[in-house]
Amino acid sequence: MASNKRKVMLPHTMGKAGIALMQSRDDIETIIYSAGISQAELLPMLADVAGIALSGTPYKQAEMDASPAMQVVARIGVGYDAVEVPALSARRVPLMVAGTANSTSVAEQAFHLIIALAKLNRAMDALVRQDKWAQRHAVPPMELAGKTVIIIGFGRIGTRTARRCAAFDMSVQVYDPYVKPEAITAAGYTPVKDLDAALPNADFVCIHCPKNPETVNMFDARRFGLMKKGAFIVNTARGGIINEKALYDALKSGHIAGAGLDVFEQEPTPADNPLLSLDTVISSPHMAGVTVEAIEAMAVATSKNILSVLDGAPIKENTINPEVYG
Repeated sequence: MASNKRKVMLPHTMGKAGIALMQSRDDIETIIYSAGISQAELLPMLADVAGIALSGTPYKQAEMDASPAMQVVARIGVGYDAVEVPALSARRVPLMVAGTANSTSVAEQAFHLIIALAKLNRAMDALVRQDKWAQRHAVPPMELAGKTVIIIGFGRIGTRTARRCAAFDMSVQVYDPYVKPEAITAAGYTPVKDLDAALPNADFVCIHCPKNPETVNMFDARRFGLMKKGAFIVNTARGGIINEKALYDALKSGHIAGAGLDVFEQEPTPADNPLLSLDTVISSPHMAGVTVEAIEAMAVATSKNILSVLDGAPIKENTINPEVYG
């Protein structure tokens, strides 16, 4: 006898609390799939699925075509560059994201990278480990107080990073053409209208904007040339917003003093990526939003997102394409 249960697919890497929430529903059949599943394996599984949660798995036109019963697609996170939104919208399928579930974790990592770069953590640690204490005064660290940071993107994460920078007495400037200058001013920061004009005065640039055609290669050789000599850049958003070759050249020449990178153009980034050969680069494997707390919070938020659509009461503020509700 055919089951009346609606099928929902969840990746095996999803936080246990989110999986438990989905499995607690008697009207849902929960299917756990490998987060590293190939497209060839995934497509046949989608035939009668009503909802799917995605970790890093792409979901584009081919996946949409294979999903005639799909009602909701949800990202366990906030980035969605691996999802072809128009393909979903054409079928009136909402794409959901985890809202603020990992915003604090990403903001903390971004600010950690700012501190680590300013305090030369990598170099100082090496002096101790290599018994080179006598060289400790050669290039001293700097204070953050009084330094200028430009936050690129003033959304869920950028607003939180701005607060952390301000708490350390940094001068916070914000560039986000989609946020009204009055809103930035009201938050206590300085709005930047012309990014190119502001870059020469910034000690730090911290990227928190989405990756899209407008932001790909946003920081290229030209923009690095505009930055102050000795400035630092941090990216916990998406690889590709920074042109890696241009960054390497700027770091190698000494024009840019250091970079903190949680994301890369290709992930996993090759071990022979030239950027990894530089002592002025601090990296992490796209883990800014992955903490003990965020894993569970994102999992629960994702399950709630999926269930909200299946139950007919979608959480619209977490929907990337709310026009589908029309």
